[in-house]
Amino acid sequence: MPWKECHVMDERLRFVARLLEGEKMAPLCAAFGISRKTGYKIFERYKDCGLGAFTDRSRRPYRQANWLPAPLEATIVRLKREYPGWGAPKIREKLRQQAPGVHLPAISTVHAVLDRHGLVKRRRRRRPAVAGTALSHPAEPNALWCADYKGEFQLGNRQYCYPLTITDFASRYLLTCEALSTTQEQFAFTVFERTFQEFGLPHAIRTDNGVPFASRHALYGLSKLAVWWLRLGIRIERIEPGQPQQNGRHERMHLTLKREATRPAEANVLQQQARFDAFVERYNQERPHQALGCRCRPPSIRAPRASTGASRSSPTPTTTSRSP
Repeated sequence: MPWKECHVMDERLRFVARLLEGEKMAPLCAAFGISRKTGYKIFERYKDCGLGAFTDRSRRPYRQANWLPAPLEATIVRLKREYPGWGAPKIREKLRQQAPGVHLPAISTVHAVLDRHGLVKRRRRRRPAVAGTALSHPAEPNALWCADYKGEFQLGNRQYCYPLTITDFASRYLLTCEALSTTQEQFAFTVFERTFQEFGLPHAIRTDNGVPFASRHALYGLSKLAVWWLRLGIRIERIEPGQPQQNGRHERMHLTLKREATRPAEANVLQQQARFDAFVERYNQERPHQALGCRCRPPSIRAPRASTGASRSSPTPTTTSRSP
């Protein structure tokens, strides 16, 4: 005996028929495996539409998103062609002025109309021109330095301070913390020259891809500062754009610097520099470092030196440098 096909329309018809014969709604819904809400919905639809209620209704939405009457859409397009430099918010405001009685569409709807008519220019997303390099993890001092600017903050005299910091990767030694009034490379030249003269030259320096360490418009992203390092025989390491964790040791030092030496900020740059100097001394000679087994460097050891790095010469940069 072949199986009998059961259609949804037939089941709804049987359901309503048994309901009209006097059966109760709750047990009838249980017999058909539907909820009472669905049962009442089918019955109310039958009373309104008759047999047409048993067919499936269209699931097409009653209102189409971003749809406007043709005259209103034509007006939006005309306004855009009259004012090609205007965007959707200004076009919508102009429409409100010209047609005060019209129900104004949303800004997103106006933008969708302009986009459908090809009146929206899409800007190409600029990819970062400077990419990251291979990163090393040396264990000896003076093999790799990390340099960066801690985020700017405002001093008491309303001027901004941009601390330039340099640390040794292996020993966590804070070589320099200089309070600068700008990130221009001429001031960075002065700081690095002074640090090279005091501690020697490292084998490599790791930075991010910002100014003045890199340049988006130069060949291979080399800024004047980076070219100077290469002339000194220093290898350059760059972290990938948007990946500050690749210079995590240095960033963690910035957190301590922010907590202990910038809150609250001093009145002027000279007082702030004095506070930075005190922080460098405390950070290097007194503060135990968990990464070093809670050890701190003895006062007799000033900074990590490498026999090859300290003996190399440190030529003066071609760019004129001066203190801020």
